[in-house]
Amino acid sequence: MKDMFLFLLVVLLAVSSCTQQSDQNPFFSEWKTPLGTPPFEKINNEHFMPAFEEGMLQQKAEVKAIITNPEPATFENTIEALDYSGDLLTKVSSVFFALNGANTSEEIQKIAKDIAPILSKHNDDIGLNDTLFQRVKAVYEQKDQLGLTVEQATLLDKYYKDFVRGGAKLSEKKKARFREINEELSVLTTKFGENVLKEDNNFELVIDNEADLAGLPEGVIASGAAAAKEKGYEDKWVYTLHKPSWIPFLQYSEKRQLREKIYMAYINRGNNSDEYDNKVIAAKIAALRTERAQLLGFPTHAHFVLDVNMARNPENVYELLDKLWKPALKRAKAELREMQIIADREEKKFRLESWDWWYYAEKLKKEKYAMDDEVLRPYFQLKNVRQGAFDLATKLWGITFHERKDIPVYHEDVKAFEVKEADGTTIGVLYTDYHPRASKRGGAWCGAYRKQIKKDGKNVTPVINNVFNLSKPAADKPALLSLGEVTTIYHEFGHALHGLFSNSSYPRLTGTSLARDFVELPSQIMENWALEPAVLKTYAFHYQTGKPIPDELIEKIKNSSLFNQGFETVEYLAASFLDMDWHTLTTTRTVEDVLEFEDESLGRIGLIPEIVSRYRTPYFRHIFTSGYSAGYYSYIWAEVLDADAFQAFKETDLFNKELAQSYRENILSKGGTEEPMILYKRFRGAEPSIEPLLERRGLK
Repeated sequence: MKDMFLFLLVVLLAVSSCTQQSDQNPFFSEWKTPLGTPPFEKINNEHFMPAFEEGMLQQKAEVKAIITNPEPATFENTIEALDYSGDLLTKVSSVFFALNGANTSEEIQKIAKDIAPILSKHNDDIGLNDTLFQRVKAVYEQKDQLGLTVEQATLLDKYYKDFVRGGAKLSEKKKARFREINEELSVLTTKFGENVLKEDNNFELVIDNEADLAGLPEGVIASGAAAAKEKGYEDKWVYTLHKPSWIPFLQYSEKRQLREKIYMAYINRGNNSDEYDNKVIAAKIAALRTERAQLLGFPTHAHFVLDVNMARNPENVYELLDKLWKPALKRAKAELREMQIIADREEKKFRLESWDWWYYAEKLKKEKYAMDDEVLRPYFQLKNVRQGAFDLATKLWGITFHERKDIPVYHEDVKAFEVKEADGTTIGVLYTDYHPRASKRGGAWCGAYRKQIKKDGKNVTPVINNVFNLSKPAADKPALLSLGEVTTIYHEFGHALHGLFSNSSYPRLTGTSLARDFVELPSQIMENWALEPAVLKTYAFHYQTGKPIPDELIEKIKNSSLFNQGFETVEYLAASFLDMDWHTLTTTRTVEDVLEFEDESLGRIGLIPEIVSRYRTPYFRHIFTSGYSAGYYSYIWAEVLDADAFQAFKETDLFNKELAQSYRENILSKGGTEEPMILYKRFRGAEPSIEPLLERRGLK
């Protein structure tokens, strides 16, 4: 009796502990925050692992219920049930991985390393479950008799392909190897991204001699002083590998040795033969991806990836890249000759190097167009640029943006906006996070804390985040942006609209869940509006005088729009070729010399030494951590689409509400519910032409 009493006491204590944990862990209860946003102030790092574990347990139970259902497999009890499974796991994953990108810490990075192989195994346990696959297959084989909607048919098709591409048809021996590859890749890709972040934060160009600031504009000097103060330096200036810091330094610094120092540090991230070196990791990732593709019957990883993209195969990608490469390289060489003339005229006894390009390009721009980016900055105050993007969306679709200070945020830099239809109906929430910090990875991106879906007759509204690394306020000045930063805001805002306007029933198809080479259309088309005179007049006001940007400056922006396009196109295309070359490898042996492989790849296309590929292998996060493997070409593929699509507005009216509504209904709201080209042709009436892109980049 005594033993029974002790046993019951232990059980009660365990239940009490579980209940207490459930009460304290915010992931285990419904969020009572405004609009169901994450309660960041209540989420601590110790909550993540228990929530991951419980989320996986719940999804396993849901999958088991599908498998053991005695009823024959149907769309509802198998495909729908599977797509709606894993709510808790999605909830914690969305928050955790968003924070790991935007506001990480050593503790979060450790959790990321620990959870990566566990999540990989969990996903493979589902994707490689033969009983589950047989139910999916049974539904797929009778799809033509089920009377499915277009969206349902697409979901069924994608799930069947997901299982096949996820190894469901492999033998048990090959499945075991498939699991091993996925687990190893999950660890390696996490480590790769972590190393790049460490490299981003480890370098400082510290200037203690005021003479070494020669050529730098007042704003660039002020930002260097602010960075030094932030790091605890007195009477010094600091420049880092964050884009708002190193690019202006290269553009304006007269000190060639310092330009070389910061530039070489940037292009050698992950290539310093130390604990953060990524060369071996990149080669292993590429080899494992090749092996996995071949297990699935594809000759290369690129064939595997492109099989479900618009491009369909590597040959089509190379064809597009080749078509653009020759005219772009020709233009870049012409730009180089013009810059060398300036250097020679100044009696500089050197041949221009890659770290000189930004500096002499800036001089050439001033000479040819009387254009200086620093003259534009005062008109591009961050809050006004953001409002300009919001106002454009209001003009096109009638939607409005309302800052909500009662919505929790994860950092003091972050702002939250409720987005509403013209009739006041809530569309969703948009977070904006604009400035660099040590806890944030480089670049700019859009993600979702919650995607839009329809479930149980209820529309679940999306919670979207836009994250950037833009110029910070300095001294007594607000955040003033470069022209490139302005278009970056519009780009990521386009992704945000894609997520906000989503109108899908299923998680697998909602928002940006679609072909990688189509997903950049909604982002890139917004860049077209950003610099149109009629739009500039709505947000470009001098931060001190409040006067709108003068017509002569707008004319200079227009006249210089083709400036440096050879360079920008070449450095981008070089990275695209490099990506494709890594992922069209047919050997599963690890490349021994990564830099030699890179040199051979770029040598084949004739890249000139004065231009370095936009991303080199050791820090190419897009392809080794961020889902763009064999997909970096997507930006130029989608640029063909966005240039052609924007032409529809140019031919009628920039603010054509009827056309904007058609674009929303046929593309933005559809997510991955139909084939991309079908959606595009429904909006545009025909397949896209490459001519508007060639004209825009001055490559005709």
